[in-house]
Amino acid sequence: MAPTSKAQQKAVHKYVKNNYDRIELTVPKGKKEQVRAAAESAGKSLNGYINEAIDEKMQMEQEA
Repeated sequence: MAPTSKAQQKAVHKYVKNNYDRIELTVPKGKKEQVRAAAESAGKSLNGYINEAIDEKMQMEQEA
């Protein structure tokens, strides 16, 4: 894979800044690896797995 140019890095950073919000998540020691393993076994990224869990929880609460 070719190295990423500074212009590409700047463009990606600008895109992410304009299109995404960041949330810092703090979990007890060891839990990050448990979640990462669960995400991997589900065939998802850690971020995708957490987002899916949040969406499912919010959907359940709306239906209740």
